[in-house]
Amino acid sequence: MISVDGRSTGMEIKQFHNLEEILLRIMETDELEGRVVTDVFVNNESFSEIYPHQAEDIEIDEIESVEVRSMPVADMALEIAREMGKVVQLMDHGARRVAELFRQADDAEALEVYQDLMDVTRDFLNMIGVLRGEAINNSDVDFNKAADEVSSLFSEMLEVLENEDWILLADLLEYEFVPAMARFKGVIGELLAGFERTVKE
Repeated sequence: MISVDGRSTGMEIKQFHNLEEILLRIMETDELEGRVVTDVFVNNESFSEIYPHQAEDIEIDEIESVEVRSMPVADMALEIAREMGKVVQLMDHGARRVAELFRQADDAEALEVYQDLMDVTRDFLNMIGVLRGEAINNSDVDFNKAADEVSSLFSEMLEVLENEDWILLADLLEYEFVPAMARFKGVIGELLAGFERTVKE
């Protein structure tokens, strides 16, 4: 049996050659319109690909059932938006930790944590961009102001990094990066309110 969110799709497993064909066919139907896949179960066991196109290697004679679970895009966006506030807190903590390490002259450890912080920040900004794309109403003013500030700060920090001025980098992180990222709390708040309204409708 092939099902989506507990409903039978009417498709027969034997009409396919492998799991990938089944999943692609489900994606082509309107079963997942406006929804995001959260889980795939094969023979009642959770399945996720370890390598690209692994589903292609799972042949039909190994499959008895396929169940796809999903949730509305707005619900998923709301859940992610709720987590974004925690990410801001983590970045705040990370920036203060890096600043402290630089001031203690523990440069190697500081640079390692700094790199992690920059990776998290980039992922955070990308996710905010994706969420804003899903939002029905959002204010560009707050977002653009916060994004421009972080962008110019990134350029300044890169220059300071190249000059290996660790104390100045510590100051920038603590006194400029932390407040700049805190300004995203307003953007997140607006996104949350918008998604909550959408979910209730």
